[in-house]
Amino acid sequence: MDDKTAKPDLSGQCGQVQCSESVTPTDLSFEELRNKFDTSATHALVRREIASKPSTHGSATRQVVSGKIFKKCKSATFQIDGATYTIVASPPGGAGAPREEAPRPPPLPTPRNGTPPKQGALTIVRRSSSRSKTESCSTPTDEQLDQLDLETEHLPAVDTPDACDKAALRLRYLLRQLNRGEISAETLQKNLQYAAKVLEAVYIDETKPAVARQQSAPTLVFRRLADEDDELSEVQPDAVPPEVREWLASTFTRQLATAKRKSDEKPKFRSVAHAIRAGIFVDRIYRRVTSTALMQFPQDVVRVLKTLDEWSFDVFTLHEASNGQPVKYLGYELLNRYGMIHKFKVPPTILENFLGRIEEGYCRFHNPYHNNLHAADVAQTVHYMLCQTGLMNWLSDLEIFATLVAAVVHDYEHTGTTNNFHVMSGSDTALLYNDRAVLENHHISAAFRLMREEEYNILQNLSRDEFREFRTLVIDMVLATDMSFHFQQLKNMRSLLSLAEPTIDKSKATSLVLHCCDISHPAKRWDLHHRWTMSLLDEFFLQGDKERDLGLPFSPLCDRNNTLVAESQIGFIEFIVEPSMGVCADMLECILGPLHSGNKSGTNAATEPTIDENSGAESVNKFKIRKPWITCLSDNKKIWKEQATKDAEARANQEQEENIEVQPPPEE
Repeated sequence: MDDKTAKPDLSGQCGQVQCSESVTPTDLSFEELRNKFDTSATHALVRREIASKPSTHGSATRQVVSGKIFKKCKSATFQIDGATYTIVASPPGGAGAPREEAPRPPPLPTPRNGTPPKQGALTIVRRSSSRSKTESCSTPTDEQLDQLDLETEHLPAVDTPDACDKAALRLRYLLRQLNRGEISAETLQKNLQYAAKVLEAVYIDETKPAVARQQSAPTLVFRRLADEDDELSEVQPDAVPPEVREWLASTFTRQLATAKRKSDEKPKFRSVAHAIRAGIFVDRIYRRVTSTALMQFPQDVVRVLKTLDEWSFDVFTLHEASNGQPVKYLGYELLNRYGMIHKFKVPPTILENFLGRIEEGYCRFHNPYHNNLHAADVAQTVHYMLCQTGLMNWLSDLEIFATLVAAVVHDYEHTGTTNNFHVMSGSDTALLYNDRAVLENHHISAAFRLMREEEYNILQNLSRDEFREFRTLVIDMVLATDMSFHFQQLKNMRSLLSLAEPTIDKSKATSLVLHCCDISHPAKRWDLHHRWTMSLLDEFFLQGDKERDLGLPFSPLCDRNNTLVAESQIGFIEFIVEPSMGVCADMLECILGPLHSGNKSGTNAATEPTIDENSGAESVNKFKIRKPWITCLSDNKKIWKEQATKDAEARANQEQEENIEVQPPPEE
C-alpha cells in the first residue's frame, strides 16, 4: 500500500490519556519537570515519580488568547507501554509566571497560496522504552469478557480516552460471540456502530511528509506514520494555545533554536500509536472549544445521506429533502467525510459559500439534465468508486481532494447544449476556446475564476506546489469528460493494460473514473436510469428546437419527431457505457491488485473471489472488485429491448393504418 495511505493502528488498549481538572499543588515545578524529561539520565526517575502520583499535575483555567476564550487543561496524564507520563501545560516562565502577555505564534517561513497560516507546530516525539520488543499490551481474559455488558446506553463519549479501550474490548467480545453464534443482530449492530464512531473520532490526518526546514520558529508540518520505528511523529492541531504549543515544540521536537539537545539525546516513544493517541487527545481538548462549527444538515438530508455508499443512490430523493440543494449538502458531506476540510484547512463558511455558488451556476440555464442533480449524482458515483473499490488507498489526499472537486464542478454553468451546437452556431464560448472542448474548458475556467474570489476560495491554504498539482489534476479530469475524447481514451487505456507490467498514471486513472461516472446513469437502477433518460431527451429536444429555429441541421437524438428512444439507449449501453465500465474495472483491478495482495489482514470487503474458467476452481489470489453496474446494465438493456419491440410493433400498426387510409376507393 502507498505510504500516503498507511494508517497507524489505534485499536490497542495502551496509551490512555486523562485530563485532570482538580486543583492540586504539584510536587515538581515546571522547570524541574521539564529538565527531568530532557535529561536521559533522570528519565527513569521522573517516570517513577509521576507514576506514583498521577493526579498531582493538573488544574483548569480560562484564558483569553488572540481574542478567543478557551478552556485550557494545564496537564494531561498518559500511559505508554506501562509507563505513565504527564504533559504539563504551564507557561515557560513557571507556574507563577504572569499570564497577561501570552506568546503569539511565530509566523511560518512559507506562505500557503498567498495566505500565511495561523498555526505553529504541535509535535510529539517517541521516547525509548526499556521494555523488550516482544512485550505488548495485555489481552483480556475469557473471564473478563464473560463479565462484559454489551448495553450501549451508558458508554463513554466516543472522543474520550476510555472509548478506545471500551471499543477494543467489545470488538474482541463480539468476535468471540460471533464464533459461538450467541449474539443478536441488534446488539451486534449497536456495538459496531459505537466502535465505528470511536475510530472516526481518533482518525489521524495523513499528508505528505514535510521537508525539514532550518528555521528557529516552529513549523506547521504533517508527518506520515508508516511504522512504529519512525524517529519522529508529528500531529498538527487546529487550535492549540500558543504557549502550550511552544512548550511542546521545545520539549518534544527537534527545533534547533529551542531544543538544545545533542542528537543522541533525542527522546523517543516506543510506540507510535500510543504517542499519537496522547497527542490527539491533548489536541482535542482545545479543538473542541475553538474550532469553527460545521454546517448543520436538516434531518431529512441526514436520513437520505445514510445510503450515500450505495451504487444506485437516489439523488432525486436528496434533491427533495435538501429543498433543491443537493450539491451543497452532498458536496459538503463528501469533503468532510474524506477529511479534506481539516486536512487542507478549508474554512467551513467558505466551503458553504463555494458550494452555494456552484449550485447556482448549475441552475443558471434551467437545464432538464445538466443541472445540480446531475452534478450531485456524478459526485456520489465518484465517491462509490473511491471508497467501495478501495481506489482511495492508491491516491494521495490532494488527489482525492482534486477528484471530488472535479466531480462537483465538471459541468458548472452548462448551457444545456452540446459542443457541436456551440461550434455550429458560432457562440462566444466556441470563439473563446477555438472550437476545442468548448464546454469543458468553460466549466474549468469558470470554477477557478470563482475560487479566485476570497469568499469562495476553498484553496486558500494550499501551498503553491499543492495548488499547481490540484489545478492540473482538475483540468485533466474535466477535459476528459469531453465525449469526443471517449474512444481515444478507452483505446489508450486498453493498450496500457495489455502490457506485461503496466504503469498507470494517476491523472489518467482518475480522468477515466470521472468520465465513466459522468455517463453511468444507464448502469444504475431502472427507475433512476429511466428518469435520467427522459430528462436527457428533453434537453436534446430543446436543442433540436433551437437548431430548427437557426436553420441548422439536427444533431443526433435532437429531433423530437424522429428519435427512437429505446433503440438509442440500447446502442448507448452496448457501444459506450458497457465498454467504458469494463475498461474502468480492469484498470482498477490492475491498480489495486498489488495493494490487495500486500494486505495481510484479510480480504477487502469490496472484492470478491473469482472462478477460473478452465478449472472451475475458486481463485482467491486474483483481485476482483465488485461490479454492481453489470446487473443494472443487463436489466436495463433487457427492458429497453422489450420496449423497442413494442415500439416497432406500434409503428408497424400505425404505418398499416396510414396505408389503409391513403388507399383510393375501389372503382365501381
